Amino acid sequence: MNRKDFVKTAGLGVASVAILPSETVLKPSVSKLKVAIIGVGARGIWHLNLLLKRNDVEVVGVCDIDPKRITAAKEAIAKANKRAPVYYSAGPDDWKKMYAKKGIDAVILATPWELHKPMIIGALESGIKYVGSEVIIGITLQDHWDVVKAAEQYNGHVMMLENVCYRRDVLAVLNMVRQNILGEMIHLQGGYQHDLRGVKFNDGKTPYGIGAEFGHVDGYSEARWRTDHSVWRNGDLYPTHGIGPLAHYININRGNRFVSLNSFSTKSRGLHNYIVEVGGPTHKNAKVNFKLGDIVTTQISCVNGETIILQHDTNLPRPYSLGFRVQGTKGLWMDVNNGMYVEGVSKPHTWDDAKAWLDKYDHPLWKKYGKDAAGAGHGGMDFFVVNAFIEAAKRKEPTPIDVYDSAAWSAITPLSEQSIALGHQTVEFPDFTSGDWMYRKSTFALNDDY
Repeated sequence: MNRKDFVKTAGLGVASVAILPSETVLKPSVSKLKVAIIGVGARGIWHLNLLLKRNDVEVVGVCDIDPKRITAAKEAIAKANKRAPVYYSAGPDDWKKMYAKKGIDAVILATPWELHKPMIIGALESGIKYVGSEVIIGITLQDHWDVVKAAEQYNGHVMMLENVCYRRDVLAVLNMVRQNILGEMIHLQGGYQHDLRGVKFNDGKTPYGIGAEFGHVDGYSEARWRTDHSVWRNGDLYPTHGIGPLAHYININRGNRFVSLNSFSTKSRGLHNYIVEVGGPTHKNAKVNFKLGDIVTTQISCVNGETIILQHDTNLPRPYSLGFRVQGTKGLWMDVNNGMYVEGVSKPHTWDDAKAWLDKYDHPLWKKYGKDAAGAGHGGMDFFVVNAFIEAAKRKEPTPIDVYDSAAWSAITPLSEQSIALGHQTVEFPDFTSGDWMYRKSTFALNDDY
């Protein structure tokens, strides 16, 4: 560029700045993300505390129908020495008033399952572009379609806050899969295998509801609403802890997709037996008929030829396990025995202790933020999932778990119910991307920050 052209171009640049409003010129390049949260119970208060630790976030609204939870939120915010937000606790629809208040950049939902769909769509309709929802995002299959269409219509981002996708061993295995350590993926397993009898009958007075007053009618925290799903529904009610990580291993919605599903359910005995054994045969809930089978097994086929098995097991005595099995043409990882086997490296027909492998392939995100995640809840996973949501919203970028992922993982519940009701028939899995899965690229956990 010669001097004449340089002066001319520079002059145009100065002129263009001069005509901008002074507010725009003086506005900082980075401002705090204004975040609201609905539901600050046992789960939501964890999210709130994570938000309060950040200097790039301002909590501008807190909503909960329980005055005690509002008090807990106020105490947390005061302790963090942060500016008080506007509180909404006047009734079950007060979240709508919060949405009507302009200036909310993102909202996090930690409410009962049946409220997620209307709260997600309500946020998008109100102009809020980023919605982070606890699992799941809908009850019926139509709910999931409605959420997807709303996100598309309002150009919004819906991220289901599935924290297990960020578990340290899960991300290390993703690192291995992407480096072809296990070869081409063939078969995967996972689930939600967690004794929730105490949670479902928690009275808030005695440890895990061991007392005379526990029950799904007068329960505490999740027992107020979650137990009812075990009364009326039979299917995989909580599939996302298992399917989320597995979906990333085989690029679901990004060159691959779920094709079909069928589910099987055992008889229901666990919850009834627990009531009788703890509360006695005359307890008021001893006559409740629980529809949910004690163990629900779901099989999923994929367009690229992989198979998946999920198990939902929350009503029987057992230690916690998500039951991961990730198997390829060169080897496999299983979390239940902390085992790893790689052909040509491991001793033939002998399990390796997975720790050395997991340490070697520790994911860059954990290397970078492991110390920041300490004490964040669920072994640090909560830090990563909230951080990913906030960072995407700050940068106005797509969330790493998007609405199509959220819908596909969450829709396993109504599809499994449908399959069981039809006598274990195989049902078609909907394509929420409407064909775009063939062209979309994997992005999860590839960003240096999230």
